[in-house]
Amino acid sequence: MKPLKTYLKINPADSVVVCLEAKQKGDIIEIDDQQIIVNQETPAGHKVLIKDVKQGEDIIKYGYPIGHAKTDLKAGDWVNENNLKTNLSGTLEYTYQPVDATLNIADEHRTFKGYLRKNGDVGVRNEIWIVPTVGCVNGIAEQLAHRLQAETHCEGIDAIWTWHHNFGCSQLSDDHENTRKVLRDICLHPNAGGVLVLSLGCENNQPEDFMAMLGDYDKDRIKLLVTQRVEGDEVEAAMQELRQLYQNARQDKRVDVPVSKLRIGLKCGGSDGFSGITANPLVGEFSDWLVAQGGTSVLTEVPEMFGAETILMNRCKTPELFQQTVSMVNNFKEYFLAHGEPVGENPSPGNKAGGISTLEDKALGCTQKCGKAPVSGVMEYGDRLQHDGLNLLSAPGNDLVASTALAASGCHIVLFTTGRGTPFGTFVPTMKIATNPTLAKNKPHWVDFSAGQLVEGRTMQELLPEFIDKVLAVASGQQARNEEHGYREISIFKNGVTL
Repeated sequence: MKPLKTYLKINPADSVVVCLEAKQKGDIIEIDDQQIIVNQETPAGHKVLIKDVKQGEDIIKYGYPIGHAKTDLKAGDWVNENNLKTNLSGTLEYTYQPVDATLNIADEHRTFKGYLRKNGDVGVRNEIWIVPTVGCVNGIAEQLAHRLQAETHCEGIDAIWTWHHNFGCSQLSDDHENTRKVLRDICLHPNAGGVLVLSLGCENNQPEDFMAMLGDYDKDRIKLLVTQRVEGDEVEAAMQELRQLYQNARQDKRVDVPVSKLRIGLKCGGSDGFSGITANPLVGEFSDWLVAQGGTSVLTEVPEMFGAETILMNRCKTPELFQQTVSMVNNFKEYFLAHGEPVGENPSPGNKAGGISTLEDKALGCTQKCGKAPVSGVMEYGDRLQHDGLNLLSAPGNDLVASTALAASGCHIVLFTTGRGTPFGTFVPTMKIATNPTLAKNKPHWVDFSAGQLVEGRTMQELLPEFIDKVLAVASGQQARNEEHGYREISIFKNGVTL
């Protein structure tokens, strides 16, 4: 189905329109009582200038600058990374200018089918997980998962997984603590009905110290096995523990749970020119709806906030949250600069091919995933959720690292918007929302929901209830595409020296 409109001016202040389908040289764009002749063939998702600009002058999209012109440009020109340059450089000083972020959305008192845990937490899956404390035991962990699957066929539970990684030893300082925190967060995640912590014994991530990090955990649901301390066959010893964990977990049943208990991570990857006008706004509407129901959403990938960060800062509920957000943004900029990397060197080749030309262009679309709700919490990497509502989480833009961080913070599901497409998933359901109809058509086995319907004539008012129903269905047990295909893994952020 062809789009009903062939171009879109997102904000009245914009100096560009976004092409919803490819434009040919000589095509006419009628906008703001003027006719613009397209000067070059321009792909779908890309930008056409609707006013003359001088070299150095800002180009406006979403109502904000997305960079400046490298040379004089004419109305009708194709705006892309070759003629547009970022305005971003180093760290900045910010002033708190709070805005009213009140949501006028009714509480619908919706529920989903979840698993109540002993500590009052809720899971959307009931799985058995094997968590290695160090990469040295990855092979044993994989063997254990295969054996338990063969014995049980996962009868009465949702799945059996091992979350292998390459860390847990030969790490120093923050890297060591990041590994320990993320593995702790996985062990305590409510989507697990049972967890076997599998240790070697001599690693930096010492098993007793690691277990102490778990606090007052349910010892019927989380077990430790140190392989070096087992006399004889460590696999059979571990299987005995896993069999008991399985028997405990299979007794759990789904019950009606208020939507206020739901925690959702917000992520994008392989973005294109449609991301900021379809999938990200749809996810933003969902995020606002969830927050209005008393639930929680989490936005991360800090480098992709650069250029739109003040929008988030001014939605912070308190000056303290504002200062935490400033520190989160500037600390990530300093991380880039400390490695000799420019702050604005972000859009990938796929982003650029899809119509995203600068980091500001990407960020202003990216941050729409968190809607308009006030910011109620700011977390460091590896932190666990403490506040309902919209939270910001410090993590890089890398898809798997950021998605793992979202899940580790306590998110039950990650909503992942994409224009180029990707099959991956982290250790919680990772739903893919296509930004354009072509992706949804070509990769239906990757895509859980098509926001591209918004350029085919559907309205946000029509689509949002369907999307809410879809997310609640996945929360209630319907498999996301990545789960159907077994695409699940983790990745832990690393910055420093490996011994």
